[in-house]
Amino acid sequence: MDTSLMQHRQTLTLTGTSEAQKRQELKQYFNETWQLYESLFELINHDSAYYLKAEPLRHPLIFYFGHTATFYINKLKLAKYLDSRVNDHFESMFAIGVDEMSWDDLNDAHYQWPSVEEVREYRQQVRAVVNVVIDTMALPLPITQACPAWVILMGIEHERIHLETSSVIIRQLPLEYVSPHPNWPECEDVGTADENSLAHVAGGCITLGKKQDDATYGWDNEYGEQCDQVADFKAARCLVSNQEYLQFVVSGGYDQPHYWNAEGQAWLAYTQAKMPRFWRFTAGKWWQRNLTSEIPLPLNWPVEVNQLEAKAFCNWKGAQLQRPIRLPTEAEWYILRQNITTDAPDWQEAPGNIALAYYASSCPVNRFAHNAFFDIIGNVWQWTETAIDGFHGFAVHPLYDDFSTPTFDGKHNLIKGGSWISTGNEALASSRYAFRRHFYQHAGFRYVESGQNPTPMAEANVYETDELLSQYLEFHYGAEYFDVPNFCVNGVKQALAELQLTHTAKALDIGCSVGRASFELAKVFDHVDGIDFSARFIQQAYALTEQGEKRYTIRTEGDLVEFKCANLGQLGYSAVASKVNFVQGDACNLKPMFSGYDLVYAANLIDRLTDPRSFLQTIGQRIHQGGYLVIASPYTWLEDYTPKTKWLGGIKLKGENFTTLDGLTETLIDQFELIAVKDIPFVIRETRRKFQHSISQMTLWRKR
Repeated sequence: MDTSLMQHRQTLTLTGTSEAQKRQELKQYFNETWQLYESLFELINHDSAYYLKAEPLRHPLIFYFGHTATFYINKLKLAKYLDSRVNDHFESMFAIGVDEMSWDDLNDAHYQWPSVEEVREYRQQVRAVVNVVIDTMALPLPITQACPAWVILMGIEHERIHLETSSVIIRQLPLEYVSPHPNWPECEDVGTADENSLAHVAGGCITLGKKQDDATYGWDNEYGEQCDQVADFKAARCLVSNQEYLQFVVSGGYDQPHYWNAEGQAWLAYTQAKMPRFWRFTAGKWWQRNLTSEIPLPLNWPVEVNQLEAKAFCNWKGAQLQRPIRLPTEAEWYILRQNITTDAPDWQEAPGNIALAYYASSCPVNRFAHNAFFDIIGNVWQWTETAIDGFHGFAVHPLYDDFSTPTFDGKHNLIKGGSWISTGNEALASSRYAFRRHFYQHAGFRYVESGQNPTPMAEANVYETDELLSQYLEFHYGAEYFDVPNFCVNGVKQALAELQLTHTAKALDIGCSVGRASFELAKVFDHVDGIDFSARFIQQAYALTEQGEKRYTIRTEGDLVEFKCANLGQLGYSAVASKVNFVQGDACNLKPMFSGYDLVYAANLIDRLTDPRSFLQTIGQRIHQGGYLVIASPYTWLEDYTPKTKWLGGIKLKGENFTTLDGLTETLIDQFELIAVKDIPFVIRETRRKFQHSISQMTLWRKR
């Protein structure tokens, strides 16, 4: 192993005392990464292979050959560190296409790909431009996220990600299109595997997340903090080998749906898979496809599967052992990671088959020992139970706002530990990468035995993308527009200013939607019930209470969205959140337990009830004598919600105009005294350039 080469395949430190030395290190790291990436494509022996779609869920390789160069130009332009483009057409064509997201156009009919030579020439031009930027940019130390050098590091680490993902695609090309290369040596140590076994692991409280002042580059999802309490568990000493997984295959595991979850069963039905992607069964023999070769199945190498296959194996293994077997969570992997006391970029010698330090392939699962375990890092990535999410304090980087957030959907699971080709940031303990559960990478798994439910540790705090929910989350917790105060905050403030409260024990926010007014009321009242008919709205409010924050997207224009986050701490509600109880319920048919209130607050509710008069006639029974009822509504009566015969107003009655205020007074006057009437404006954002501006009339009533 070349130790100096090992240093260049580890990520750069952000600290230093010499600007000139750091500039040279950055330039060397950039150029070494560039050369390494192009070296991978030298495995392709015919240009036509660049245009084959070896992986249906990805672009052909010509895209990725150009994509990493385009990334530098686009990010430097976005950051205003570059005045002009290199090739407008390429920098559009090669911009996006990493995951099967809605904005990824993977239809080759929509592209006229350039020649390989044209892309090579483009790459040479971009390389020259970036080197000039590195030579001339300001370089304060330490490097921070606001520095030009951070954008260069972003491009470098991005290319190292694609070094790995492109190698997975090359691995799926027909063999006649690839050739072995001395810079990409394959491990030759093959044989049978020892029997795997479980070893005890002490649990404990573990804190996840990268500090803002960490000395290495990180992607946005790495920063923040999360504390998990992990129970004692047992973990397989080795990664699951081809030999161990073969038992599952030959026992008919792919034909027994009870081992597969619903998503796994759907994937099986679609793909008709009978074995892992890189296996072959020909003439009665098992084979494995590697980067540039096909060899007899190396039984002592780790199996490579997607997360659905790994889960099915765990279910099968659990049935064999009669024990609770599953994949580890991210937190459990970090406890295992404590068996290795060093981290890149401080390695003089890699403690595992990682960073291309030894091979351009997997190797035996018992090669690299870490106390009682093997391959805690390296060889292949390890699937987890954990769907990726941001830690508390997560914030997108403004230059790459779609790196992590599209994966916060509960459908992308974390892989940990790195593979033989994981270099740079990928090899760090703090790295966090996730893929859809049916995706293939150089990824396998180890299993654990634990009675602890992984859901609390693995539950995704996804970005809410439902347009209605997102509109209401923004209406409640988002920005103010056109100098109109937040309706929930201002409504409660205006109401309380008129009331002479003598008791503040209990309040009801009926029709609470996603809950902002409930939190405002909790600043004054000892207990607040927030009730809404919509389970989806209540789910948002409840999740916000439980998790402390709620993420959502709001439309800007067309298919473009903006990522937003409502955080209870930042809004000033952390101290009062425990006083709020969110419940689904029907305003016209509340349970008897919801009574004894000093205040009932009903904002923008009555014109959405099927029988508003029934609600008004019975709500008084739930309010203490001397308590208050606050009603706010824009009176937008629609037969979609309320039969016209039940409208409180907005109608002709005996030939005369009969307003909703008339109807409210007629219905409530026997039980309540009207003490004030106010207009409360509000704005609901639909897109960046379309808003609803309405005025809600607030009436305040004291129970007689």
